[in-house]
Amino acid sequence: MRLDRRAALTGLALLPLAAAARADAPTEGRLVEHPQMASAHVQPRDVTVWLPPGYDGSEARYPVLYMHDGQNLFDGSRAAYGKEWGVDEHVARLSANGQIRTPIVVGIGNTPLRLREYIPADLIRALPGDMRADIQSIYGGEPLSDGYLRFMVEELKPFIDRTYRTRTRRDDTVVMGSSMGGLISLYALMKHPGVFGAAGCVSTHWPIRIDQISDEAALAAWRERLVSAWTRVVLDGLPDARDHRLYFDRGDETLDAFYAVFQSRIDQTIRDEGWGPDRFRSLVFPGAEHNEASWNQRLDAPLTFLLPA
Repeated sequence: MRLDRRAALTGLALLPLAAAARADAPTEGRLVEHPQMASAHVQPRDVTVWLPPGYDGSEARYPVLYMHDGQNLFDGSRAAYGKEWGVDEHVARLSANGQIRTPIVVGIGNTPLRLREYIPADLIRALPGDMRADIQSIYGGEPLSDGYLRFMVEELKPFIDRTYRTRTRRDDTVVMGSSMGGLISLYALMKHPGVFGAAGCVSTHWPIRIDQISDEAALAAWRERLVSAWTRVVLDGLPDARDHRLYFDRGDETLDAFYAVFQSRIDQTIRDEGWGPDRFRSLVFPGAEHNEASWNQRLDAPLTFLLPA
């Protein structure tokens, strides 16, 4: 399967960018906007906090779910292509049914530097020199993911913990995202295992580039070099399975059709390190595409695994 590189990368970069519109009040819980939150490590960005039903009428403390591409989580009127994850509806329903621990959800808005902020710097460092130069040329420069994680860990999380009634421990702190957001969620768990106890990686964009390579042998060789680099990075970075949870999934249509060969190798690497089914899950959703509508449809799966009741 081939896609034109320019069209595919442009689509990947623009997919999570939202239309400029004000969020309506959610049907469950309420939203609090923190526009253009400043940082010493990355560009300012909007942060949206969803407080679950019952928050205002109690003194309870809540675990926190941090999610990337925050524009797409709660309100279709400002999400890419008018489609949202429906996080508020899913979390409220699962919570009411006793299927998950009720979290506060923090949606971290993306910026025009999304690709560079979400690509794991350790992966770029692990690539052969020619591949590293190629990827950085396509992405527009060196990775900014280490700075993005510093923003999350050193600035955003302390602010959230000061401002809201949170449970602050590792076991109560979860990170999740899709596509490139899946990569940065995995990277957060690997780089800050003392902060994040679980990561959800939905439609993880392992190929990092979709290219038109006409020669099958050249395509296979390029893919194998990338898979090998990913395997080393994951193997070196995995935290202790006894203290963490890790969730992956993918569809098999549109961009997700490129993921099987990568995901199967990563899955085997993780299982070989002793991650059993109570701590690691990797699912396939036949017919699912690479978009918010698909992620909305299967959001119960990561939520119930990452925030078990």
